[in-house]
Amino acid sequence: MTTDSPVKMTHRQVLEALTGLLLGMFVSMIATTVVSTSMPVIVHDLGGDQAAYTWVITATLLTTAISTPIWGKLADLFNRKLLIQLALVIFVAATAAAGFAQDTNTLIAFRAIQGIGGGGLAALSQVIMADIISPRERGRYMGLFGAVMAVATVGGPLLGGWITDVANWRWNFFVALPFAVAALIILQKTLRISTERTRKVSIDYVGIVLLSAAVSLILIWITNAGSTFDWWGTETVLMVGAAIIATIAFIIVELKVREPLIPLTLFRGRTFTLSVLASISIGVAMFGTSVYLAQYMQLSRGATPTEAGLMTLPMMAGLLISSMVVGQLVTRFGKWKGYLILGSVLLIAGSVMLSTLHYDTNFILVSIYMFVMGAGVGMTMQNLVLIVQNVAKPSEMGVSSSGVTFFRSLGGTIGVSVMGAVLANSLTGLFSDGKERIGAAIAKLGDKGAEVAAQLSSGTLPQVRLLPEPVRSIIEDFYAQAISHAFLIGIPLAVISLIAILFLPNRPLTTMTTSERARADASGKQASDGSVEDAADVAIADAEALSGASTGSVTVISRSGDDRGDTASDAGR
Repeated sequence: MTTDSPVKMTHRQVLEALTGLLLGMFVSMIATTVVSTSMPVIVHDLGGDQAAYTWVITATLLTTAISTPIWGKLADLFNRKLLIQLALVIFVAATAAAGFAQDTNTLIAFRAIQGIGGGGLAALSQVIMADIISPRERGRYMGLFGAVMAVATVGGPLLGGWITDVANWRWNFFVALPFAVAALIILQKTLRISTERTRKVSIDYVGIVLLSAAVSLILIWITNAGSTFDWWGTETVLMVGAAIIATIAFIIVELKVREPLIPLTLFRGRTFTLSVLASISIGVAMFGTSVYLAQYMQLSRGATPTEAGLMTLPMMAGLLISSMVVGQLVTRFGKWKGYLILGSVLLIAGSVMLSTLHYDTNFILVSIYMFVMGAGVGMTMQNLVLIVQNVAKPSEMGVSSSGVTFFRSLGGTIGVSVMGAVLANSLTGLFSDGKERIGAAIAKLGDKGAEVAAQLSSGTLPQVRLLPEPVRSIIEDFYAQAISHAFLIGIPLAVISLIAILFLPNRPLTTMTTSERARADASGKQASDGSVEDAADVAIADAEALSGASTGSVTVISRSGDDRGDTASDAGR
């Protein structure tokens, strides 16, 4: 197992350690959000179609999802500080390289490499936070995370849109470079995590290959079925069959290897299993909504990239406000389940609302829909990771945290692919049914009609705002209908999320960090009489000595029951 320094950190030391971590998170977020509003322009300039647009997004999500559990396992085996610096370098180098892409295939390749680094930043930031901040105290620092998220999620799209409008979209890929250099320097100076290995390192290479193959085949099938080949055909049988075989083989390998990539024993715990189910729909809501709202604003509302960034602010506001407020409430009162239930209800409501969008929907209503969806994501996303970390064994903190993040990313990846496939198929049907309307509108344009017809028939993603009326209104209507159909995918998944959250065990949050819990475990194992009660007493005494606890309430690390590692409050309150 790996153990980190058990010394209790002061508030100032925590803030110093968080500085580089927050800056690393900022780099990851700004590099992603800065291109979100300009992506329709990027794909158009590189000659890509709707399928290319989907793959530019899903390539990053795919490699992020696949690499997340790998980074999480490495976090339990190697030095976490070195790993997060490596992930940051990979992420930023690939992001900068993407700025030189000359076609969509090259852009997709570099975005895939970017996702490998992004998976490391997503997984390791959660693990390191658990090292230095206890679950109960996490809300105390949510203001800092909220500030970083606010600047990146609000400022990124605005900055990216402005750069695209006044300069060139390629500069969007270079914005994060100076911040990345600063993050590496600050991480080196302020993040002090000492890690020593007490077991032989073993990496599950076979599991990595099988997991990558299974996920990739499913995504390729979803993206291309119905366009490149039929839904029910030889290609479908081969791809889906191979994905099923790879999944079964992955499960067998994980049951037999010494250091599994995703320990299947984690699913014995109800908290982890239900959190994974809930996280899948959160991923769809978070990634799918943000991707296709950017398309909606530009292709159905005639917005420029800068305007699209401004128009999506309500969703970001809902996410930031809810996550910050709920974080503070969780820390103050120690309750979390009610906020998760409310968040999942808001996800259902937001999904239903967004599925009713039209090209001329009153923007006040659109803003309300986005705010509700953002608030639902903000209340649930981080808290699902938090409650899993609350019950995870210290030696499995990396794989537990990354496991939830992996399934959230996987859900988002598959969700974006499914939504993209629905959107593309809907557009095909709408263009086919509306051929006469489009032809009549083009005929009214005179000499310009041939140019417009050539653009629409090229297969390249159109710049709708530059099309002349009345063609523009027809195309905006088609895209709005197709995008609203895509949002229907999120409704049943949001319902599943609510059901999973309702059955989550309502465990109280521990006030011990991962480091303190690891020391408590070690003390418990050294108890001479071997009784659980005395071992727990030794663990508590050591933890209190480390943290200077003087309250009348203490936390016991329980090893019994279905959820091993779950915490229970001592009766001495």
